[in-house]
Amino acid sequence: MDRREFLKGTGGMGLAALSMVGCATERRVPGGDGNIRAESPEQQARKLAVLESLKELGPTITDVEVRRTKNIPGKRAAFYLDDVFFIFRDLAQQRPKSCWSHPLLAAFKEAHEKYGLKAQFNVFYRNDAYYGARGAEFTLRDMPATWRDEFQAAKGWLRFGFHSYSEFPDYPWINASYDDVKFTWDAITREVERFAGPGMFAKAVTPHWGSMSKEGCIALKDCGATAIYCSAGRRYEYNGDRTLLPYGHGMRIENGRKPEAALSWRAGGGDDISIAARSYNHLLPEQVNVTRGTYNWLYDKATGCNFTTFGCGAPCLNLYRLEDIPARMARVLDKEFLVHATHEEYWFKDYFAYQPDSREKLLAACKAVHDAGYSYMFIEDKIDWA
Repeated sequence: MDRREFLKGTGGMGLAALSMVGCATERRVPGGDGNIRAESPEQQARKLAVLESLKELGPTITDVEVRRTKNIPGKRAAFYLDDVFFIFRDLAQQRPKSCWSHPLLAAFKEAHEKYGLKAQFNVFYRNDAYYGARGAEFTLRDMPATWRDEFQAAKGWLRFGFHSYSEFPDYPWINASYDDVKFTWDAITREVERFAGPGMFAKAVTPHWGSMSKEGCIALKDCGATAIYCSAGRRYEYNGDRTLLPYGHGMRIENGRKPEAALSWRAGGGDDISIAARSYNHLLPEQVNVTRGTYNWLYDKATGCNFTTFGCGAPCLNLYRLEDIPARMARVLDKEFLVHATHEEYWFKDYFAYQPDSREKLLAACKAVHDAGYSYMFIEDKIDWA
């Protein structure tokens, strides 16, 4: 049973929440370009009303300095691919002569050659038992260094970055210890440098599911991360009612709970995870507006970390239909700094939500960016002074 099917049963959210929000459905406004997983406005309104009935909290990041890229490079764009691991599995099993013969890698190379794409692949350290007990034994240690020279030749436009130890559980970092984060960073970087060579590891971090504890943020900074993703929105106190959240996310907040763990509205068109678990790396709306779509970021004096939203309103490609990508991209082509993204698993035929047009979505988005006069850079290049 996949996670979306699980949500449709009473075990995912509880009877109280199901009666409150109804059944999650795919919805698209006729003639529109909405998120293919969006709920109806009525469902969203009911959920938001419940969230806003909770106690509202202040910001987690308070003592900040607004900083701005010193050498403004004109209109730039960045791209990242989350949840990356299946490509390593395939390469290790298939052993092609060239890594660029893999369909996903070939598509990204094509986007680079046609439109100047630079991409950051955010990786897991190991596969997950969700895909089978034997499959879970595969880790980055099993990835051959066969294509090291090809990766090195591509390091001007391709980087691998920190994401999580594995795909599950959800919100792995919401209450993370310093040691957990450092251990995982060291494990991933050690193997990436072995099979891809030096200079291939990214310094910008999108934590898996977004949320990262204060200890975890400090660990990322100490490990060399120069930019850390932030979620955004009003913060609300989690009151222990697990039915507010799907997939057992309430228990993720409760397990080793840290004081910064809270709730917020999940923007982006809305789907079954409209109310989200959040941690330290979270900005209130007035804070995030300083950084969204700009060369600004926030330097947090309490942790020494640089925080910024990686979002600017650009679509996460797997949430939109191919025919809607150009129009969705057009909405953000007035930004000075544009970031867009997608997820790896939708490229693979053995994934339950496989999207056969993933290559076409990538190329359509990159073409829109290129034709609007943007050039690509890595997210970390936004942080150009300490």
